[in-house]
Amino acid sequence: MQRYMCKGKIHRATVTEADLNYPGSITIDKELMKAVNLLPYEIVQITNLRNAARWKTYAIPGEAHSGVICLNGPPAHLFTKGDLVIILSTGIFTEEEIKNLRTKVAYVDGQNKMIKVEENPLMESWED
Repeated sequence: MQRYMCKGKIHRATVTEADLNYPGSITIDKELMKAVNLLPYEIVQITNLRNAARWKTYAIPGEAHSGVICLNGPPAHLFTKGDLVIILSTGIFTEEEIKNLRTKVAYVDGQNKMIKVEENPLMESWED
C-alpha cells in the first residue's frame, strides 16, 4: 500500500507579496525551502489562515534569508500581503518508506525568519 503523507511544513509564514501579473507559483525563501526538504518546482499546498483558501502550485526559490513568501498569478486574488499561511509539502510513500519518514516543520517569526525546525519521526510516536 502507498500513503499520501505530509513530508514538510512551513508553519504560519507571513505573505510578503501577491503578484497577479506573474504567470504562477509561490516564491519561498530558499533557506526555508531547504529547511523542510522542498525542491524547486515541487508541488505545495498553501492554506490561508484568514479565509481558509487553499491553493496548490509549485514552489520556486526566492533569495536566501529574504523572508519572501509571494503568491504569484491567480492566487493573488485569495492571498494578500500580511496573511498568515501554512505551506505543506507532501509525498506518496510505501509502508517501508514511512518507517523512516521524518516530517520537517519550520516555525517562523513575523518576518519569516526561522525560529526552529523540528523533525517529527512518524512511526516512533505511532508505535508507542
